[in-house]
Amino acid sequence: RMPVVLKGMELGTCTTKWTVGYLSEAAGSKEVKIHVSAVPQMDFLSKNFVYRTLPFDVFVRRAAEVKHKEYFLSENERYYLRSVGEDARKDIADIRKQFPNLAEDVQIPEYFEKEQFFSSVFRISSAGLQLWTHYDVMDNFLIQVTGKKRVALYSPRDAPYLYLSGTKSEVLDVDNPDLEKYPLFVKAKRYQCFLEAGDVLFIPALWFHNVISEEFGVALNVFWKHLPAESYDKSDTYGNKDPTAASRAIQILDRALKTLEELPEEYRDFYARRMVLRIQEKAYRNDYG
Repeated sequence: RMPVVLKGMELGTCTTKWTVGYLSEAAGSKEVKIHVSAVPQMDFLSKNFVYRTLPFDVFVRRAAEVKHKEYFLSENERYYLRSVGEDARKDIADIRKQFPNLAEDVQIPEYFEKEQFFSSVFRISSAGLQLWTHYDVMDNFLIQVTGKKRVALYSPRDAPYLYLSGTKSEVLDVDNPDLEKYPLFVKAKRYQCFLEAGDVLFIPALWFHNVISEEFGVALNVFWKHLPAESYDKSDTYGNKDPTAASRAIQILDRALKTLEELPEEYRDFYARRMVLRIQEKAYRNDYG
């Protein structure tokens, strides 16, 4: 259950063929919905970006540029594509369905059974773009086809120090965090790797990751269900909804906390601490320390 970088994998012809020109020709003018950001650090909590639609070939050429003659926000704006299904609310991303011509170039490492497959997410990022720190609920491979990325990772056990809002951390700048606002962040142990073209990063479920595209690059994320299929929310098209048992437990906890509000403050504090101790005793792993 630790991240690892796999090198020298057989990934197909994508690592040599996927130039800007080839991608533009292979996927053509199919319209894609993209994130456009005027700043390097994208924040999914404050939504400091806009969604725009472009023909794929136009988008790829723009994403590969450093400065733009045509733009939405500024000549230095950055672009990010996270492929989705035909109906983003219902259909799961699968490169074989959304980009069948490109899918023929890719050989996905078979470290899971075919029935465990969940999604294959096609990603393209401008140079310098940094994605927010978050976790996913499924195991996945980040296949770096072209370009370079830096990935900072944090263990699930360090969740108390990451200032979470749902699945995402409020700490955007992990290199120069605001420690007055996020003092506990210094306790989070950082793991880091640099991915080059052809590298594959295994990211176990629940591991937090923050990704910077050091160059214009193309990647493919492959997610699979490593828990029994019934553990997952059937309405989850992105692979980031908590397992159904975890969601139910959180709802029960919220109701319990609401019930505590009926007590005076000193009683509420006392029984809340008892609840924390009970959770630690019953649910924490002993080998976490």
